Amino acid sequence: MNTIMFKGVLPQVFSTGQEQMVSDVWLSDVTFQRGHHYLVEAESGKGKSTFCSYILGYRHDYSGQLLFDDSDARSFSISDWSRLRQHHVSCLFQELRLFPELTAYENVEIKNHLTKHKTRQEIEMWFDMLGISDKLNAKVGRMSFGQQQRVALIRALAQPFDFLLADEPISHLDDRNAMLMADIVKAEADRQGASIIATSIGKRMPLPYEFTLQL
Repeated sequence: MNTIMFKGVLPQVFSTGQEQMVSDVWLSDVTFQRGHHYLVEAESGKGKSTFCSYILGYRHDYSGQLLFDDSDARSFSISDWSRLRQHHVSCLFQELRLFPELTAYENVEIKNHLTKHKTRQEIEMWFDMLGISDKLNAKVGRMSFGQQQRVALIRALAQPFDFLLADEPISHLDDRNAMLMADIVKAEADRQGASIIATSIGKRMPLPYEFTLQL
C-alpha cells in the first residue's frame, strides 16, 4: 500500500458548524504517502482519536471519501480490514490495548504469531534496548504505564506495515526514553520503507517530520 487519502472527510459530529472549521485534514484533500513521516497536531476535542479510528476501520461515521491506494474504504469487507491491519497499517494506541493477564512477551507474540514477521531474538533485542528486558515474562497488569507503553510499541513494530500510526506515543515517557523510542520507531520504519503518522495534542515524538498537519 502506497497512499492513504482523505478527500473532504468530515466526522458527523462536526457537521454542525463546519463553515467555521479550519483544518489541514477535515474537509480537505490530503494524501499520506508511504515512506514519508507526518505529524498530525490537534487540540483536545478536534478528532484525533477519530482520525485514527477511520484509518483502522473502527469507525465509519463520516462524509467524504477515505481511499487506500484509490480503493474506497466504504467498499471494504471485514476480511479486507483484517488484512489491512495485519499487513499494511500498524497502530500504537494511546490507550495501549494490552491484555493485563498476559505477560509482556505474550502480548507481543499474539500479533507476531499471525505473520511470523519477527524472531524471538529480535523481539527480545527491543525489550533490552527499551530497558524492560527484566519484564519479558512479567504480567502486563503489574507493570507501570510507561513500561506498558514500551511493550505496546514493540507489539506495533512486530508486524509488516506500510504505515505506522502512533497515537500520542510518548505521553508518559521522559525525554530520554522518548528519544530512544523514536530512534527505534524510525529505524524499523526505514527498514520497511514505511511511513510514520504520529498524532499529538502536546508532547510530540522527536522524529524528523517532513509534514506537519493541523487537525
